Amino acid sequence: MMTDADRKALMEIADVVFDEPMRDHTTFKVGGPAEAFVSPDRDELPLLLKCARDRDIPVIILGNGSNVLVSDDGLQGLVISIGRNISGISVIGSEITCGAGEMISAVSRAAANAGLSGLEFAAGIPGSAGGAVVMNGGAYGGQISDVLTKVEILTAELQFTTLAKDELALGYRHSIFMEEKHRGDIILSASMELTLGDEEEIFAAMEDFNARRRDKQPLNYPSAGSTFKRPEGYFAGALIEQSGLKGFKYGGAMVSDKHCGFVINTGDASASDILYVINHIKDVVYEKTGVTLEEEVRIL
Repeated sequence: MMTDADRKALMEIADVVFDEPMRDHTTFKVGGPAEAFVSPDRDELPLLLKCARDRDIPVIILGNGSNVLVSDDGLQGLVISIGRNISGISVIGSEITCGAGEMISAVSRAAANAGLSGLEFAAGIPGSAGGAVVMNGGAYGGQISDVLTKVEILTAELQFTTLAKDELALGYRHSIFMEEKHRGDIILSASMELTLGDEEEIFAAMEDFNARRRDKQPLNYPSAGSTFKRPEGYFAGALIEQSGLKGFKYGGAMVSDKHCGFVINTGDASASDILYVINHIKDVVYEKTGVTLEEEVRIL
């Protein structure tokens, strides 16, 4: 627990709020309070990290909260949201650069408005650009690694530096930022190289992807998107449905009957309800099929 002196030290750096409900910052719409919560700008970020380190305050880095499940008990320490204060989009020629806190869907639209093709797949992804890089996010046959050229980061040693794409070990829902050695690194911006295209065709492709998303995914319920990674040679949603779990419900959490790859909050779920359903799915799918499902959702 933080002391009054800890709180005062943090508040001298940035606009920190205390006991902030995490349900207001996650797409699952669940989660207890963060002991301290802040959405800093670029200059405040290293100062906050140094203060937290000097005072042994745990730090959790959060993007848009679209791929996390936060405990009902909340989070101790300082939650740093890389959001509106580390954002912005610029286009120079065929290169688009965005702040890590920018929504990747907004970057996709900005690219389309500039007549640039390559980010259509991201039109409906509900995460931040930084989160999309961390997860090498993708949809409909495209992924961030297809277009990414470099990222600017703040290292765990509080140094600003730039890493090229080939230094990021990008794979299926993986980057170096998910590895222990780099967990202290924070993405500040991302640059992507796109190609000139026909604006009408680009927007038509984006609308097609969004229409498919609306048709197949339970977008009218809070969720974290696809709950599980795709097992090699299988589809998680199909395995879950084949295992008889379509519509399975516990408390306010349910396996979507529209797309079994989604665990949804039907309105009054707790994080515990959601976690129970996730673990039940893993147990039953393994028992029925022998396939071990791995969460795509980050559990805090």
